[in-house]
Amino acid sequence: MSKILIIEDDEKLRKELEIFLNKNGYEASIISNFENPLKEALEKEADLILLDINLPNIDGEYILREIRKVSNVPIIMITSKDSELDELISLNYGADQYVTKPFNIQILLAKISGLLKRSKMTDTNQNKIDCKDFILNVSKSIIEKDDKQIELTKNELKIIYFLVSKRGQIVSREDIINYLWDSESFIDDNTLTVNMKRLRTKLEEINLGDIIQTKRGQGYILK
Repeated sequence: MSKILIIEDDEKLRKELEIFLNKNGYEASIISNFENPLKEALEKEADLILLDINLPNIDGEYILREIRKVSNVPIIMITSKDSELDELISLNYGADQYVTKPFNIQILLAKISGLLKRSKMTDTNQNKIDCKDFILNVSKSIIEKDDKQIELTKNELKIIYFLVSKRGQIVSREDIINYLWDSESFIDDNTLTVNMKRLRTKLEEINLGDIIQTKRGQGYILK
């Protein structure tokens, strides 16, 4: 059963959405305390998030931007703002859909269903990624090359996955640290250095020691 998180300050609408989604085969939960909704949103580990832009004490677009640093969870923005500029900002920050109030709840349900199906297909297709020089097996947390395999830690997997997704581009240390950050731990600069050194040592075992290049003062690039 897919989990949907509702971040909406309108109590009536929030409750209606929760009841409706639970009746339609989803496990819906809500955030009703807006002291630290970003932390709570990350801890919930939802499969999809319904996010209002206008929230008490915090901007929903800020929450969207921060979530996108660490997660690709589908996010639908729900708002009374109907300007094209607001929609463009949300989409540029990484929103998957933008729905203005009042909305047809059946159409919203269809959007949710479509996004969840697409997300599951993406997850399945990305279990094994052909990276030209090697295969990144995400589900098993290993790198395969010819007849050899190396096992990766959680952080090593995230680092190489992020570099693969940005292949050919210089990625700063700050970008990697932000990507590695989650609700349970924070990866600082020293920890990144240790993880990167260990990853490179493992890559040397399968003759890929030079595939990650350091660009002094800029970051790293995957050849």
